[in-house]
Amino acid sequence: MCKGLRNGDIDMAVILTEGIIKDIIEGNKSKIVQVFVESPLIWGIHVASDSPYQTIKDLKGTKAAISRYGSGSHLMAYINAKKNNWNLEKDLDFEVIKNLEGAVEGLTKGSADYFLWEKFTTKPLVDNGTFRRVGNCPSPWPCFVIAVREDFLKSNKAAVKTILEIVNNTTSEFKDIPSIDKMIANRYEQELEDVQEWLSLTNWSQKNISRETIENVQNQLLALNIIREKWDYEDLVEKL
Repeated sequence: MCKGLRNGDIDMAVILTEGIIKDIIEGNKSKIVQVFVESPLIWGIHVASDSPYQTIKDLKGTKAAISRYGSGSHLMAYINAKKNNWNLEKDLDFEVIKNLEGAVEGLTKGSADYFLWEKFTTKPLVDNGTFRRVGNCPSPWPCFVIAVREDFLKSNKAAVKTILEIVNNTTSEFKDIPSIDKMIANRYEQELEDVQEWLSLTNWSQKNISRETIENVQNQLLALNIIREKWDYEDLVEKL
């Protein structure tokens, strides 16, 4: 999605908070216009079902599967390492696997040892014995924001406001939709109890991202050498 915004293939995106902040600093001419999901994303830490690793501590110094460098799975591997006081230079190694299917192949064949991915998306793979989850690593900030290309925003501000109003009207009442849990479970082939847990943990937002959150995300990314510098709030966020 970062690439799509950069290339002009898309004008707006619901996108990982840390990913878009990093990419804007690296030259993506876009702005954050709102938080979409206020609650953190819960990243499950997965190993192959027959892996000898039983705990997060066992994974120190092993190889993490990542979809690509700079992706959420890559950045959260650093967050997990920092959280567990690992040496970020010596205790992290990566294998690019592109997507969830690549992670299944990589962990099963042993080209990588563990994989961070959204807990509920990977739950069916845990249930069927492909993966085993050894722990969780929630993102330390609101997980999704809405970003818009600057050029599109300048010439279509009213349209963007209208889109956000429609989105916000829906998300503010989303949990109240009758049988929404059953609808989601059927559509995405998830267990009903898993969907119900996900709904209980997920909170949508109708507000823009705060200065404190922008500061927190940048401080952590800078400490992990994921960004080279911090930017001012106004350079990352557009208030509509």
